[in-house]
Amino acid sequence: MSWIDQAPDGIAGGAMTVDGEVPPHTVEPRLFREAMSRIGTAVYVVTTGGAAGKGGFTATAVASVSDAPPTLLVCLNSASRATPVLKANGVMSVNMLRAGEEAIADVFAGRTGASVEERFKSGEWIVLATGAPVLYSALVSFDCRILEAKEVGTHNVFFAAVEAIRHGKAGPALVYHERAYKRV
Repeated sequence: MSWIDQAPDGIAGGAMTVDGEVPPHTVEPRLFREAMSRIGTAVYVVTTGGAAGKGGFTATAVASVSDAPPTLLVCLNSASRATPVLKANGVMSVNMLRAGEEAIADVFAGRTGASVEERFKSGEWIVLATGAPVLYSALVSFDCRILEAKEVGTHNVFFAAVEAIRHGKAGPALVYHERAYKRV
C-alpha cells in the first residue's frame, strides 16, 4: 500500500475533528505572508461571465480537490470587487498563464487600474461550456460551475465542478515566487 492510500496517523475512518470550540493559536499574519511568498505557485487568471456581468482576478491560491467528480478550489479575498459577480454568476474559468503573460497577470491583479472591460482587451477570449471567458493562450483552462463558497478568515474558498477543459499549446508556466514572476 502506498502512503497516499493510508490514513494520517491517529485518524481512522474519516476526517479529524476537534472536541469543543478551541481557538486556534496562529502566527502573526506578516510572518505567515512572508513564509507563503517563498512558495512558488502557478499564476492563474480566474474569470466569470453571466447575467451579473464579467469579472476576473489574478490568483495563486488554486488547487485540485478531487478527480471524482473533478473539482477545484479557488481562494478570493472577500473584499475583492470580483466576489459578488462571481457568486451571482455561479461559474468561473480558471486559466493557467504561460511564461511571458506577466502583463495579463498584472492587468487582472488590478496593478494597472484597468476597468473590467479594459481587462478583457488583454489576450484573446473564447467560451466553453459555462459561458465564463476562457483565455485562448492559457496553458490549460478549467471551465467550472461553482458548487459552494465558504468564508474562511479574510477570504472565500470557492469549490467548483469542472465542466470542460481546454489544453493550450505546451510551454513553460508563469509562477510567482518571492514576490516576483518566474518561469518554469
